[in-house]
Amino acid sequence: MSKLFSPLRLRALELPNRIQVSPMCQYSAIDGSMGDWHLMHYGSLALSGAGLLVMEATHVSPEGRITHGCSGLYDEANAAALARVLAFCRAHSNIAIGLQVGHAGRKASSERPWQGRGTLQPGADPWPIVGASPVPFADGWPAPTALDHDSLRAVRAAFVRATERAAMLGIDLIELHSAHGYLLSTFLSPLSNRRTDEYGGSRENRMRFPLALFAAMREAWPAERPMGVRIHGSDWVDGGWGVEDAIAYTAALKALGCDYVTVSSGGVSPDQRIATGPGYQVGLAETVRRETGIVTCAVGMITGAAQAESILAQGQADQVALARALLFNPHWPWAAAAALGAKVAPPPQYERAAASTWAGMIPTGSP
Repeated sequence: MSKLFSPLRLRALELPNRIQVSPMCQYSAIDGSMGDWHLMHYGSLALSGAGLLVMEATHVSPEGRITHGCSGLYDEANAAALARVLAFCRAHSNIAIGLQVGHAGRKASSERPWQGRGTLQPGADPWPIVGASPVPFADGWPAPTALDHDSLRAVRAAFVRATERAAMLGIDLIELHSAHGYLLSTFLSPLSNRRTDEYGGSRENRMRFPLALFAAMREAWPAERPMGVRIHGSDWVDGGWGVEDAIAYTAALKALGCDYVTVSSGGVSPDQRIATGPGYQVGLAETVRRETGIVTCAVGMITGAAQAESILAQGQADQVALARALLFNPHWPWAAAAALGAKVAPPPQYERAAASTWAGMIPTGSP
């Protein structure tokens, strides 16, 4: 039996396989609200055959967005727009749907990727940014305002409100974003956290705010629904956050009721040196899984069925998250199932494309 196509249970949520559609920012929302692009994008991925679809980083406040086009869940208009996308997907698919929530911190107020990714210039309607410390992300970027205690409480309350909205909308799973150089990871990393209060200095102090925020969200999230965290396993900079820190953070999250972690890396410093390649972050996930025993998801240049199967079969992770591979081929799980002798259930309109109906003639270039 294929490990990739075996079920995975997270609290009351039973996933039919271990393929996750990774959250991928689309930069196509208007004032934080998803639109027709999201109907098309998520509608396609809802038919992918993956066990879980996690929607893009959705921000808890307008100033917490990465770009003008990033989605949010900070007002009723955002909630209504997300409800429309959810209803569209669920009318045609029974895929489990999760939502990643986050705050961009000092990397907020940026250009969309196809517009350069840099910080917004004065004529592009920028907004004030905040962070753990007044340390710019890179040369030419503005210094964020360090969050004081009142602001920290406000940020935590914004995450809780977004969590409550997601619960009311019927989201199956929620994921806290604490990686990629966004707000929470800048509290965690000594490269970006220069605070001298109880939220800075030692690793225990640097973890304090992210853990308190997670605990508040967990309390607001229904007990039967799973909650996970995207963590960063390394800053890829000497003296920065490393896998030993990720282990300690994951253990603390697990004690607070975290059901899984997705182990990513990088994004805190432009000085990072990452040797990218197939499965380049899998070793980080494997170490975190081995040392903590938590359900772990591997992500990063996982593109082939045999590669994904091997990661799971060797115990390096419990789930794999795909991004670019699913953008390139939204039916990747169908082809992977055919390659591994497993099955997925296509919608009835597409049953003629099931592997069993044209065995031996599956298109080349499949996983």
